[in-house]
Amino acid sequence: MRRGKVWWADLPAPAGRRAVVLLSRNEAYTVRELVTVAPITTRARRIPTEVPLGPAEGMPKACVVNLDTLTTIPRRTLTQAIGPLPPEKLAAVERALMFALGLGHR
Repeated sequence: MRRGKVWWADLPAPAGRRAVVLLSRNEAYTVRELVTVAPITTRARRIPTEVPLGPAEGMPKACVVNLDTLTTIPRRTLTQAIGPLPPEKLAAVERALMFALGLGHR
């Protein structure tokens, strides 16, 4: 497990099985039970806190990472790796995350 990888997670209802992007620092995956993720959804709103993904990133269809809906989940709910985000998508996720949290804006 590494930051920037996409995984399937079994989340509580109503979310259920959902793809997520790992956001915790890499060191956390070996020592922490809870990890921070951003959910992936097919409900795109075309806002600055979303990053589009699709088959090129291993997703079954067009979708977005939603950085407005950060979630901390038990590491054990991560069930299957999908793959790492390409560097340009990870950079876009980082920018969207900074925007969502109001970091770097004065």
